[in-house]
Amino acid sequence: MNTEAKGYKGLGMEGPVATWYARNTGRNLKRFVDVARRVTERVPAGSRVLEVAPGPGYLAIELAKTGRYRVTGIDISRTFVRIAGENASRAGVEIDFRHGNASRMPFADASFDHVLCMAAFKNFADPLGALDEMQRVLAPGGTASIHDLRKDAPLEAIDEEVRSMNLSRVSAAMTRWTFRHMLLKRAYPREELLDMAARSRFGGGELHEQGIGLELRLAKRR
Repeated sequence: MNTEAKGYKGLGMEGPVATWYARNTGRNLKRFVDVARRVTERVPAGSRVLEVAPGPGYLAIELAKTGRYRVTGIDISRTFVRIAGENASRAGVEIDFRHGNASRMPFADASFDHVLCMAAFKNFADPLGALDEMQRVLAPGGTASIHDLRKDAPLEAIDEEVRSMNLSRVSAAMTRWTFRHMLLKRAYPREELLDMAARSRFGGGELHEQGIGLELRLAKRR
């Protein structure tokens, strides 16, 4: 597998597809605000924070708005890197968005204090390699969190989530179809995520369920 050429599974997020995704996910920023709040509860001010696969940059922007962190983002989509930079500029925050592969990140060892990934981990072609890279770029004692869809998320709860996104009828139908027929199929069962964390350089992690999603918490030993 050539993970340098294609670091994701399924349809690539470039061009019009990435623009459509950015426009629709930007209609409801509550989930990004909620995750940013949880990060501030656990990650000390002054930390260097890396978001892996930030997409349009909404979560990274919410983190930067707090004024607590130096925020960096890395995404394999060149379109997303451009869109995220434009969104950050409009929001009046400074974020270093870069193009790169999650399993081969262009950062030195121990470059960050916290690494997070939201709604993208299930799409990585080399998820174990991505976990190992997250551990490598973390400073000793640093932490990581992966927020993604639960494999066992009820369809009724997913439909309610889509309704909360304030989408047009057509976009809502497309988003609901994507959840049911693509994202749920790619989502990892709890046991597989925990096994992957145990096999990674982290040596293990903790899972916390949150609505239709879950959070895998990881830490690098000092």
